[in-house]
Amino acid sequence: METTSPALPRSLFVLTLFYGGMVCIAGVLGNKLVSLGPLSAIGPMLGLEPLAVEAGIFAFLLLVAISSAVAEVHGAAMANRLVRVGFIPLLVSMALIELVLWLPAGGGMDAGRLAAFETILGQSARMMLAGLIAYGTSQTLNVTIFSALKGREGSKLLWLRAAIASVLSQVVDTLLFITISFYGVFPIGGVLVGQMATKIVLSIVLVPALIYLFVGLSRTLDGKHST
Repeated sequence: METTSPALPRSLFVLTLFYGGMVCIAGVLGNKLVSLGPLSAIGPMLGLEPLAVEAGIFAFLLLVAISSAVAEVHGAAMANRLVRVGFIPLLVSMALIELVLWLPAGGGMDAGRLAAFETILGQSARMMLAGLIAYGTSQTLNVTIFSALKGREGSKLLWLRAAIASVLSQVVDTLLFITISFYGVFPIGGVLVGQMATKIVLSIVLVPALIYLFVGLSRTLDGKHST
């Protein structure tokens, strides 16, 4: 007797596609440091230079929000599976970048444009390893904390669970990435403090609203109503 596989929920299909895209673009965006206006004042308050944060944080905060929304709607096991699947587009994109950098440029390509391309996309093996470790650890930690807090208080206080899980996971992400990438290259203490402070503020301000957005979208796509 022929059996049919259960249909994939529409929300899970949409969020998985979005998640894969953010995994790939985060590293590219991270090549630019951005000033965040009032948040730049955090640096002098901590005895540091005015703060700037790598632009990849916006994609990473979306990853945090998506994985938390999947945990909320479809369970922690599915969210952790999403995090593991995220390694596939991440590794493939890294491999393709290395292939394209290795292939010789066409004779008609402008030298300045080629140099800019290689500067933006060229990363050391150390930084690529740091990105993989930081991604897997921080995203798994986010899902774990978010789901554990839900187990204690049920489906209430979504915004608080989102903020706590995001803050802790972003602190770990920054600690791992900066340490693995730059320890021994230059003093990293000031960079760690500044990046953590900025990411904590962004996590508190942005992630709760994003999770409400993704949870609401998921329930709409699946034809369910919030409880």
